[in-house]
Amino acid sequence: MANKLQIKLIKSPISCQPGQRRTLRALGLRKIGQTVQHDDGPAIRGMIRAVRFMVDVVESK
Repeated sequence: MANKLQIKLIKSPISCQPGQRRTLRALGLRKIGQTVQHDDGPAIRGMIRAVRFMVDVVESK
């Protein structure tokens, strides 16, 4: 069974670069405090790394 990542948006993307905003939208994050769940993988990890200062990540099984 694949590990899951819970990703929560904790900071507003208003003053961010357009690519970072697109990354948040691709992750499914639209509002502050919203949490989404994704399968753990290199693509998702790379997206998280691009916006690591705006999100909080919790690993779960």
